[in-house]
Amino acid sequence: MFIWTARLPRKRVAAGVIAAAFLCGAALTAGGFFRGRDTEASAAVSPKGVRTNEDRVAYLASYGWTVTPDPVSVEELVIPEEFDDTYTQYVDLQASQGFDLTRYCGKRVKRYTYTVTNYPSGESGVLAGLLIYRNTVIGGDVLSTDLGGFIHGLARPG
Repeated sequence: MFIWTARLPRKRVAAGVIAAAFLCGAALTAGGFFRGRDTEASAAVSPKGVRTNEDRVAYLASYGWTVTPDPVSVEELVIPEEFDDTYTQYVDLQASQGFDLTRYCGKRVKRYTYTVTNYPSGESGVLAGLLIYRNTVIGGDVLSTDLGGFIHGLARPG
């Protein structure tokens, strides 16, 4: 049996304890320990590497959406260099989901739009859209095409 002892200054011990606490907190957070039920499903599929239609459908399914197997539209858009009031509201919606559209100003992106078949209220005419830049989801929304409809983030209302 060996006994090993060392003398460490208090500052070094305190720094080590703080570093260990920070690493443990980061590991727990990254591992999903503190995630709620609503974000747990969305973490199932990474926004990166979304290359195929199946990837896009799986990404929407990770939020709990069932959509038609093929998109109803595919559009190529350019994110504007400057945002007007309407676009600013959309950028804010994306930011609330963790997406930063300001990083993509002036970039060409594709918008894939799918029909949602399982909206909680049973409402029809609901679409889910994903903004994709270089195989990465950079934004998304769910909206109603009805007069006086709605738009919200990808998380299911609840």
